[in-house]
Amino acid sequence: MSRQPADHAPGPPAGGAPRRFLALALATAGGAGYAPIAPGTFGSMVGVAVFWFVAPSGTLAVAAAAVVASAVGVWAADETERIYGKKDDGRIVIDEVAGQLITLLPLAAFASADRVRAPLPLLVGFLVFRGFDIAKPGPVRWAERTFPGGQGVMYDDLVAGALSAVVMAALIYAGFGA
Repeated sequence: MSRQPADHAPGPPAGGAPRRFLALALATAGGAGYAPIAPGTFGSMVGVAVFWFVAPSGTLAVAAAAVVASAVGVWAADETERIYGKKDDGRIVIDEVAGQLITLLPLAAFASADRVRAPLPLLVGFLVFRGFDIAKPGPVRWAERTFPGGQGVMYDDLVAGALSAVVMAALIYAGFGA
């Protein structure tokens, strides 16, 4: 029985198992995407947890976490779509992590240090983001439909996060969570 050269072997490319594992681990936010119900909600919870740990380091640290989650998320979502053979599979929740971080960025920027991790503003940010993510108003739906692959998976949640951040900034400006 003859073997085909490695570059013609079926399945993932050489080194495929580690790449596949990394893509799935990132795309599912460490497994949160495997939640049996509402995996996007669990992904958003991971985003709140990341914020909770990073926020004391300042606004730039939260912004950096959002940028890293977004950039890595495009790659991971793209790879995971290929692995699962399905566009925007529900198990992909790195987009919710990134969108949630963007939503909470105004807390890091404008809330007082003792309120940046207060439960009520975090809950409100979580609910505002989930609302935009689920309802997908105009620009959110546009982003979802306009971009291919991992970009399409990520960008709608980034837009939902940006819209939610505006709401959070307005609430903080009005005195909520300040």
